[in-house]
Amino acid sequence: MKPRADFISVFLYLLIIVISVIKETNKKLQETTKRALQAEAEKAQAELSFLKAQVNPHFLYNTLNNIYTLAIIKDDHTGPSIMKLSNIMRYITDEANHDFVGLQNEIDCITDFISLQKLRLTKKTTLEYRLEGLIGNQQIAPLILMAFVENVFKYGISNHKCGDLVIHINVTDTSINFYCKNVLYPDKKNTERTGIGLENTKKRLQYIYPNKHVLNVSDHDGFFTVNLTIHF
Repeated sequence: MKPRADFISVFLYLLIIVISVIKETNKKLQETTKRALQAEAEKAQAELSFLKAQVNPHFLYNTLNNIYTLAIIKDDHTGPSIMKLSNIMRYITDEANHDFVGLQNEIDCITDFISLQKLRLTKKTTLEYRLEGLIGNQQIAPLILMAFVENVFKYGISNHKCGDLVIHINVTDTSINFYCKNVLYPDKKNTERTGIGLENTKKRLQYIYPNKHVLNVSDHDGFFTVNLTIHF
């Protein structure tokens, strides 16, 4: 019986060693995974901050260009336009540096921007801006929709041809749907549609709303359309 007892002892000893090795391996694996996830999170946060820094100056640059045009032609709306820009800059300075802001503040910023752009529209261009739903305490990432709104006005207006601009925003307690549409003009360059503005927004959506957004962008049939749904 003694050899059998020794075999059992050796087996138990080896079993203890195997269990210890497994536990130590799992512990190291968990620590490695934790460090990797933390490093990835820090990388994503740093890249997100960089992308947001790129969005804001780009937005301000385009807006100042529009006001400059009004000033050159001595349009009576120059003063009100400066006030609207002031509201937008105050929003960007005071709130847009946060990860999330109140949806109402974001909508107010978009509305001011659209009002500013309306001042330069001629009879050749019609604008349909529609806001539906009840805005309460919903939160949203700041300026996440602005690249699309900018593109509508930057690439959807022609001095020689008629066209329609469409911007719809529908809000529910748990989601927001943004839709925009404008005519594609052959004489307009598409650098922004495929460039930094749209790409930055896509990356921000991926970082901030993973598995919580659906984005469809199309440039078929003579129209550029964006349909974006974000779940809060």
